[in-house]
Amino acid sequence: MSPADAPSIVSADIPLPVALADHQDCPATSVLRRIGDRWSVILLMLLGRRDHRFNELLRSVEGISQRMLTLTLRSLERDGLVVRTVRPTVPPGVEYSLSALGRGLLVPLSAVADWADQHALEIDAARARHEGWTG
Repeated sequence: MSPADAPSIVSADIPLPVALADHQDCPATSVLRRIGDRWSVILLMLLGRRDHRFNELLRSVEGISQRMLTLTLRSLERDGLVVRTVRPTVPPGVEYSLSALGRGLLVPLSAVADWADQHALEIDAARARHEGWTG
């Protein structure tokens, strides 16, 4: 059986040609943009372990600025993946946790992380071959 005759493992019905508007409106595109940014995945994984206060997250992720952490947490909260809770203390304590939706996203994120770990050597070898190929 040729690759063209093999059954597709892609469950989505993708029309051809793919219209720009269809691509932009696709729910998967939106989610991939969110998890494809620089900081979202690591913050989701940290919050998947336990709830964190803002400064704990800031200290836990080397290289993230306070502003970028704020913007990323706001985006994750807007998307319904993270819950921000203000504790009535002096000064007010703010804690971040995963929502049920965010916990559900950890399953496919973990699967991708596991796949990447299992195939890292193959990917590195392919990159090396490609870099050495002059065409």
